[in-house]
Amino acid sequence: MMRRPSVLIALCASLVFAAVAQAEPLPQRWVSAGGALSEWIAALGGEARLVGVDTTSQHPESLKALPSIGYQRQLSAEGILSLRPDVLVGTEEMGPPPVLAQVRQAGVRVELFSSKAELTAVDENLKHLGTLLGAEQRASTLASDYRQRIQALQAAIGQAKTHQQAPGVLLLVGHGGGKPMIAGQGTAGDWLVQQAGGRNLAEHDGYKNVSVESLAGLDPEVLVVSDRALTGDAAVQAMLKENPGLSASRAARDGRIVVVDPTLLVGGLGPRLPEVLQSLARAFYPQGNVSFKP
Repeated sequence: MMRRPSVLIALCASLVFAAVAQAEPLPQRWVSAGGALSEWIAALGGEARLVGVDTTSQHPESLKALPSIGYQRQLSAEGILSLRPDVLVGTEEMGPPPVLAQVRQAGVRVELFSSKAELTAVDENLKHLGTLLGAEQRASTLASDYRQRIQALQAAIGQAKTHQQAPGVLLLVGHGGGKPMIAGQGTAGDWLVQQAGGRNLAEHDGYKNVSVESLAGLDPEVLVVSDRALTGDAAVQAMLKENPGLSASRAARDGRIVVVDPTLLVGGLGPRLPEVLQSLARAFYPQGNVSFKP
């Protein structure tokens, strides 16, 4: 049976459209406003295309040599456009909206990704990035491996919980040891604590400053410290010095204090997260064999 002319015309038009879409050049000059996205771009082999990043893009170390466009929530159109990008990528945290509108009006492609702390968001973000970079297979492999490691760690934590009660944890975000904010319910910090098998003692929503008395009264078994100015032991010592009430906590007495990079608390889930969760879980369950590795 012969196809009707209208069907043949529609079929040809569809094939032509697909060919044009396939031939559309991939963006070569990228600006990234999000640490997790920048890390994923590097993991997918696209680091050479980055011409600028925001201040949360600290990993890999080589990204620090790139021009900075400022903090992801406080961008300027001039700074971005001066880098002549083909595409600006960021999460829904990126802004302010008028700046994004200016960037679009200047002909720059703006691609938005999810900052949700969910494995489905990682899958979607990697698929989106893989398409933009022409690295679909690599993106699929990374997403699958990421999910397997997280799930294996969750199984190990579940096993550890059969021998030990989930410890009470506080995650403190400070700057040079100054009065910290506590990560409450619904925050990325809360998600980290819970995914690593801890029990967040903070009952408020969001990040909040609390009194020294309240901080001491919570008496956490484990402290997780994230400082925007200091790292390692310097961050811990500054936090204890500036907040003496913490020194009397069970966490300080037992030396159960863990430091995490503050860039992990913004912009969604990045490639380093499984290792960070494993490190936290081992601090929460020191007697257990908590690992995402067989």
